Amino acid sequence: MNSVKERLVNGIVKENPTFVLMLGMCPTLAVTTSAINGLGMGLTTMVVLALSNVFISMLRHIIPDKVRIPAFIVIIASFVTIVQLLLQGFIPFLYDALGIYIPLIVVNCIILGRAEAYAYKNPVIPSLFDGIGMGLGFSVALTCIGAVRELLGAGTLFNIGVMPESFVPVSIFIMAPGAFFVLAVLTAIQNKVKIIGERKGKDMSKIQSGCGNDCLNCTDTGCAKRLIDEKPSKVRKEIEIEEIIDEDSVRLRQ
Repeated sequence: MNSVKERLVNGIVKENPTFVLMLGMCPTLAVTTSAINGLGMGLTTMVVLALSNVFISMLRHIIPDKVRIPAFIVIIASFVTIVQLLLQGFIPFLYDALGIYIPLIVVNCIILGRAEAYAYKNPVIPSLFDGIGMGLGFSVALTCIGAVRELLGAGTLFNIGVMPESFVPVSIFIMAPGAFFVLAVLTAIQNKVKIIGERKGKDMSKIQSGCGNDCLNCTDTGCAKRLIDEKPSKVRKEIEIEEIIDEDSVRLRQ
């Protein structure tokens, strides 16, 4: 249970794909013209992420290490095709709104990154909740950005008018530059929260930076920022031993 909770909190807060790791910027900036679009894209990505994590974890002892990336892409593409057909058949307005960004989920760095960093190295259940947590974090981020852009750019929220009649929409917020403005402001708010927490003596190292540890010596196989596994660390130790032996040999010769 603790592992499940940790995976969910990790995806939503500690390693939020958008606000912390800054991944998936293409759909984040392109489809968040409204809260519904942001929520739809986020949940669609979450479904693909969770299912692909499960299957990759189940097949992690079968997929050869040398061809794991093509295997990941085939699995992810299969689920993206299924989700795309379901959206086209049952939620056509969302399918039309998301457009080309649905098939582009196949190459979304969040999904491929979690497959490589976590699902390929961990059991099925933690991998499932890792996908759900990351997907929920992505959904929350896209919905927040979409809600702010829609509210300021159209005066509505989830297509419901919430602003007074005297309100004049700022149309730039539903245009391309608006996405950058809103993302920058929300990230700045997050940084402010981090600074306030640090002043109060709280450990805020996991916010914004994603990780405050040394990746070279990291043992957290679930960390999305971790670019190496345990094997290089063993090689590194062997190199250090060889260097010590060489130094001793030089001293003996002298």
